[in-house]
Amino acid sequence: MSKADKWDRRFMELTQTVASWSSCYQQNRHVGAVIVKDKRVMATGYNGAPSGIKSCEEKGECLRRKLNIPSGTQHELCFAVHAEQNAVIQAARHGVNISGATLYCTHQPCVICAKIIINAGITRVVYKDGYPDDFSLALFKEANVQVEKYEEQE
Repeated sequence: MSKADKWDRRFMELTQTVASWSSCYQQNRHVGAVIVKDKRVMATGYNGAPSGIKSCEEKGECLRRKLNIPSGTQHELCFAVHAEQNAVIQAARHGVNISGATLYCTHQPCVICAKIIINAGITRVVYKDGYPDDFSLALFKEANVQVEKYEEQE
């Protein structure tokens, strides 16, 4: 295993821990994101309601399930801020430069997150699980953001 693989594994493991902090209802889809630059964690994020808003977990139901909204569609009809968005927001709030960083995520980013990631200057995205959003991958390709599906090494 190369050094890059070892570091990728470490940061991907961390995304799983961060994902466990999600406040989505009944482990609907717990997502974690870690932004790394020069092998240092710059920011983390998980999916959950904005500050001051009750989460689905607190409300006892998932709005998307209640409305029968298919995965990968109508992102605006959800109380949660996506993990990738929260990580970028945390970096911005704390004045942390993430230009040129790598974003590790439990899931492939959606198109909304892809746009934010591109504009934040993140140059590499590593994700574990797929997501039904081919448009996000097309945007990453056009913006020359390196995208890799993480495959665990033995």
